[in-house]
Amino acid sequence: MSLTSPTISAETARHVLWHYGAEGGYQPGSFTQRLMEAVAAADVVHTARLRVVYPELVDAMVLACTYRDGITRLKEAAGIKAAPLRCTRCQGEDGPFTDEQLCEPCARPMPLDGVA
Repeated sequence: MSLTSPTISAETARHVLWHYGAEGGYQPGSFTQRLMEAVAAADVVHTARLRVVYPELVDAMVLACTYRDGITRLKEAAGIKAAPLRCTRCQGEDGPFTDEQLCEPCARPMPLDGVA
């Protein structure tokens, strides 16, 4: 199993999403919760040791906290569709979007007299 294309089950993905407070996650049992806390707190050597016994869970945890798109990839593994990006003002889906999540027309509205 490599982190470029790990095999992570939907159940494990949802548990890790819950651990990181992401949408679509659900709470695992107390043992798995404590195991995820141990993986999150472990240094590189102990993470490698835990991976020998729990490869899928450790790969999912590393994916979530190391890769920029880790949470998105876990959502895909869990079968959760990403919500479309919407403008915070008009709720439109047409981009491009500014850093404030406004679409281009909302970011630069036309003056009432029509002269820009």
